[in-house]
Amino acid sequence: MIKVLFICHGNICRSPMAEFVLRDLLEKRGMHGFEVASAATSSEETGNPVHPGTRRKLAEHGIRCDGKTARRLIRADYANYDLIVGMDAHNLRSMQTLFGGDPEGKLRKLLSFCGEGGDVADPWYTGDFEQTWRDVSRGCHALVDLLAAKGEGRERL
Repeated sequence: MIKVLFICHGNICRSPMAEFVLRDLLEKRGMHGFEVASAATSSEETGNPVHPGTRRKLAEHGIRCDGKTARRLIRADYANYDLIVGMDAHNLRSMQTLFGGDPEGKLRKLLSFCGEGGDVADPWYTGDFEQTWRDVSRGCHALVDLLAAKGEGRERL
């Protein structure tokens, strides 16, 4: 089983969007043997549901996120997940600090799977859930292609 954890600041906008988009893509491609989750670098939103803007954007694409509540990233997550994907450079720095680095090379930014170094903008601040959807969707499509290749032994994470 390959375990993927998405990370953003509050775990109510970008990372749950990525979590549920990737789950949907894996299901549509008939890919099994994956665990997908998300968490936050901060504790500000712990226990809160997915942001209404993210819920609306997912629903527009027939994706549900019922029951998801924000949780904070913990040190043990490094050992428990194979791939930990941050939405921006700040998330990556926070993860490296919590984990004491990245000795196993598990930390990546989502858009790196598209060959880009950019950040997924936080719609909490921008209000632009459509742009966040486009970035998350592109990143997750590229990631699912990588996971499919890994499953066939052609590539490693």
